[in-house]
Amino acid sequence: MPVMKIVECVPNFSEGRDPEKVKDIVNAISSVEGVKILDYEMDGSHNRSVVTFICSPDKAVEAAFRGIKRASEIIDMFSHSGEHPRFGASDVIPFIPVSDVTLKECSDLAEELGMRVGKELGIPVYMYGEAAHIERRKNLENIRSKNFQFEQLREHIKEEEYRPDFGPSEVGKAGASIIGSRDFLIAYNVNLRTEDISTGKKIAKALRAKDGGFTFVKALAFYLEDKKCVQISMNLTSYKRTPIYRAFELVRMEAASYGIDVMESEIVGLVPMDALIDSMKFYMRMHSFKGDQIFERKVWE
Repeated sequence: MPVMKIVECVPNFSEGRDPEKVKDIVNAISSVEGVKILDYEMDGSHNRSVVTFICSPDKAVEAAFRGIKRASEIIDMFSHSGEHPRFGASDVIPFIPVSDVTLKECSDLAEELGMRVGKELGIPVYMYGEAAHIERRKNLENIRSKNFQFEQLREHIKEEEYRPDFGPSEVGKAGASIIGSRDFLIAYNVNLRTEDISTGKKIAKALRAKDGGFTFVKALAFYLEDKKCVQISMNLTSYKRTPIYRAFELVRMEAASYGIDVMESEIVGLVPMDALIDSMKFYMRMHSFKGDQIFERKVWE
């Protein structure tokens, strides 16, 4: 029996407060026959939503394009604000191989989408990850960061260093999009019982690879106004080499060194089942949990 070719796409949109707008974008994506929406989540503090969909490779570009087009029509970046760094209405759009699809094929899909978005929608596009045109743009943080996002891009986009790979060298109300390909990534947040953002930044620095932390962790600290707490927001770029539980435990230990407790943690979007099973096994051994103490045990059996 032939294996079905499946690609995943996880577009991030700069709207996390208006559910009708987010549903509108999701509906645009799912209007392509054969596309299955697996999940979509909103965050008001970040003012951001994350959509996860899967389909065959031949449907992926059209589905993502429709979502980007709709977002460009209903999101105005000139009036947008939120905790999370952002370049545009459709901020980051990665393609991920799931079944019988290579990373190279995902890069080709990203290339096709980038060309269409730049040409047909007139939105500046930066290619990243395995689809990057420029080596330094492989890392997302080398393109967009807390210190260089939509407002700064408007001022510098005409400079050689910030010239887009596709589309115009000018920024309209839809901003710019960052399109690429990558392997599975886990977006994981830990909220701390503190409002001290300066301490949060020290904890994030201890975590992330570029400052001597875990090789496969990217981390930032945010202050969440709605929860009155500091959030350590992480991207785990290789969950098998840096599992969820290891990232959580380092946050917990670093926070404890400042006399701070963990309030809660959350996963944004979807994760591979084995990532959850690995964490479950760790805590069952560590705290002597029994099988019947695991919520919805049937999911992993």
